[in-house]
Amino acid sequence: MEDRERQAEEERVQRVVGEISRRIEFLQKHVSDVKEDIVQIRRNFWDDVTVNFEDDIEAVETYASIKQQAEVLSERERIHRHAQNQLKTLIRLQKSPYFGRIDFREAGERGAEQIYLGIGSFLDEKEEEFLVYDWRAPVSSLYYDYSPGPAEYETPAGLIQGTMELKRQFIIRDGELTSMFDTGVTIGDELLQEVLGKQADGQMKSIVATIQKEQNRIIRNVKNRLLIVQGAAGSGKTSAALQRVAYLLYRYRGTLQSEQIVLFSPNPMFNSYISTVLPELGEENMQQTTFQEYVEHRLGEEFAVEDPFAQMEYSYTAMEEPGYEARTAGIRFKADSQWLRVIENYVDALRQKGMCFRDIKFRGRILIPASAIEERFYGMDSSLRIPNRLRLVAEWLLGELKRLARKEISRPWVDEAIELLDSDEYQRAYQHLRRKNQFTEETFNDFDRERELLAVKVVQDHFIPLRREVKQLGFVDHPALYRKLFESPQSVQPYTEKGQLPDFWEEICEQTIESLEKSVLSWEDATPFLYLKERVEGFQTNTAVRHVFIDEAQDYSSFQFAFIKSLFPHARLTVLGDINQAIYAHSSESEDFAGLSSLYKEEEMERIILTRSYRSTRPIVEFTSGMIAGGDQIEPFNRDGKTPTVTKAADIGDLAERISARIGELKAAGHRTIAVICKTAEESREAYALLKERVPLRLIDKETISFEKGIHIIPAYLAKGVEFDGVILYNASREQYGRETERKLFYTACTRAMHELSLFYLNEKSPFISELPASAYRDE
Repeated sequence: MEDRERQAEEERVQRVVGEISRRIEFLQKHVSDVKEDIVQIRRNFWDDVTVNFEDDIEAVETYASIKQQAEVLSERERIHRHAQNQLKTLIRLQKSPYFGRIDFREAGERGAEQIYLGIGSFLDEKEEEFLVYDWRAPVSSLYYDYSPGPAEYETPAGLIQGTMELKRQFIIRDGELTSMFDTGVTIGDELLQEVLGKQADGQMKSIVATIQKEQNRIIRNVKNRLLIVQGAAGSGKTSAALQRVAYLLYRYRGTLQSEQIVLFSPNPMFNSYISTVLPELGEENMQQTTFQEYVEHRLGEEFAVEDPFAQMEYSYTAMEEPGYEARTAGIRFKADSQWLRVIENYVDALRQKGMCFRDIKFRGRILIPASAIEERFYGMDSSLRIPNRLRLVAEWLLGELKRLARKEISRPWVDEAIELLDSDEYQRAYQHLRRKNQFTEETFNDFDRERELLAVKVVQDHFIPLRREVKQLGFVDHPALYRKLFESPQSVQPYTEKGQLPDFWEEICEQTIESLEKSVLSWEDATPFLYLKERVEGFQTNTAVRHVFIDEAQDYSSFQFAFIKSLFPHARLTVLGDINQAIYAHSSESEDFAGLSSLYKEEEMERIILTRSYRSTRPIVEFTSGMIAGGDQIEPFNRDGKTPTVTKAADIGDLAERISARIGELKAAGHRTIAVICKTAEESREAYALLKERVPLRLIDKETISFEKGIHIIPAYLAKGVEFDGVILYNASREQYGRETERKLFYTACTRAMHELSLFYLNEKSPFISELPASAYRDE
């Protein structure tokens, strides 16, 4: 029976692959023919159009002719694009047309329908029967959610109930069936073992063949405005999120475009790491950025903005520096929703008094003093919102500049500017004035009239930057506004709840003022400053974006979440994080995305917790889970492997020799991605200098934008979200990882390993290792 079943499945694979091959051949010719048509239409576009503008009737006919020809071209381009996309999908299906099968008998029906699932749909030649269903189709959810027995799935028309009579998995490689097996509720361990046992190659892969039931809930959630996914390291959070993007683009085809989805990544290198997943599924990549890039885009001209990695380097290396405790307390306080409320209260108070304005200056002279702008602002009805009042002030200022420009015409500098006009500038001025019909040939030869007209043009040109600045509300002094909160320890008291302020507040104020005076904005001040600016000027919201994804969400503060929600008011939010990898200075032990949850109603949210870890072998998961609170809840996938090793080096030279030898062993074992993980960028540079003569390796820093195969030296915080075949912890000593604040950083570094984990140390090993049972690792 089993032999007959396998033979039938093998024959079906061959039949489907044969049909796909024929369709590919047909489409390739079709695409080529359509491309030729497009080239011809473009080449002969104007030959086939009648152009005549002699009268209105001819002009209308000309317009209609051009429009008709453009529509023909547009239609051919659309057909070409569609055929090209079909071709890409079929080429992927040709090697592995499907990965699963379910036999489902709908309630009331006699026979069961055989449903085969792949990365895209494929109809038979007559286009009457689905030979392959897209994994995102409603019926496909049965495969991920149920074992054989009673089952149901949602469709746009309602709930379909019935019985699943068979659930089968396939491994098909290069058009050949290599393995098949029937399975129960979860996607079978055999397939997962085969997928997870492979070496990494520098890019994240699609997981559609191995999506688990809890991951399917993430992918197909369309009801909630906020979806929080909390998962252990290696639980497939990011993978599920990317399949979710593909699912949303499939489900809302025609109404949702990839550019309406934004992913906030942890760093630029991560964007490279995940860049192939959606194209592999036949979809275009969504917009990808980092929160740091967005902040720098908005504030980079005004300040030198500290990046989050520089802040992290400080928090992990500057413990002995004066002011460290104050800075750390400031980082935590300014990240909290309490500081957000302070800013809100401050903005409310600014409606009555306290706004800061800049003088409007021209050629070193004050044209309109800040005091006059303030008087105008507070002379308006206080019930008007601040942004509305500023728009009215801007209109008034533009009128004042127009009046002052007329006065400026008679000043001596204008004559000098006219004299200095070169021939090209003179001709441009002449043509400009002529177009405006301000003179005839005769009047321009009148010296006084010529001077008058040119003077107006010169002054107008010189006032253009002033007018632009006013339109952009550049007369508001935002740095001064923010600075006022720190001018004295008492400045902020009126805006706090019961006057609650952190320890070291006086020193925090001094540090903030010192940075602002240097035109430097610390990372902890960047979001509050930008939020204050937006609340004063009026939020620059993006209403086109429909979905926002935030990866490594545990690194975001309550303040940053509130800012992002305000920025994308119409978007649904999917956040993915692991509290045990919260390694930033603002992270709180008790924080459980509470600051984010408070922004939504209970019925708008869903929280999904993933406890099973797929990335690492069982010995690695058992080693890492013992370091953290709640680690006993993490369920390792049953994939065997080597026990992590812990090795003491005699000195720095011995450390380099041992690590070099270990890299050689990992390469010999066939591992393609190997990471030497250091605590900080500083330690990474030291390790690179020590090892580069011994082994070929690549130093990864915050500027690195591509992720590739090979041997990398990388700071732990940049390795987040990425995985490696083999991981070497450069110096797992008590000196480097001895403080409780470093526990999660240590855990994050260790959980990057898929197959092998090796830790080296000098002097005394980290207490995070010593606390583990002796059976969790092997001393070497």
